[in-house]
Amino acid sequence: MRSIFVIALGLAALPSLAQTAAQMPSAIVQTLDGKKFDTKTLSNNGNPIIVNFWATWCAPCKRELATIADKYAQWQEETGVKLVAVSIDDARSTARVAPYVNGQDWDYEVLLDPNGDLKRALNVNNVPHTFLLNGKGEIVYQHNNYEPGDENELYAKVKELVGKK
Repeated sequence: MRSIFVIALGLAALPSLAQTAAQMPSAIVQTLDGKKFDTKTLSNNGNPIIVNFWATWCAPCKRELATIADKYAQWQEETGVKLVAVSIDDARSTARVAPYVNGQDWDYEVLLDPNGDLKRALNVNNVPHTFLLNGKGEIVYQHNNYEPGDENELYAKVKELVGKK
């Protein structure tokens, strides 16, 4: 009798154990030219989107984005992926973002989150923090920090999403 109760209890818990992918939350951020942008509208024609949180004062962030920049054109060609770099620089350092980005030759969309609204909505505690969204805008993978080679794991996840090995 006791084992039946335990099995029944376990079966009752199954629906709560099934996790659904989280959607990209709605937060108002800014484009580099100062326009307001709602992150809920991020789209890429059904292709994956990488959302990378970074800051101008974060050396690992800049290394990661520079490393990806070298491969980004190939990634886009093979998978259609889009990368959106979200700066968490605050009001004191936001002015440094555009000059830095312009000097890096990054082909990314760059957004500013100076109030930390998107950062808080996604529970980003430190940078770099990378999210991968599927074509429906659902978060299917995330990674915190950066070590050389992490970009290869990220790209493997992107290729899985688009059905390429």
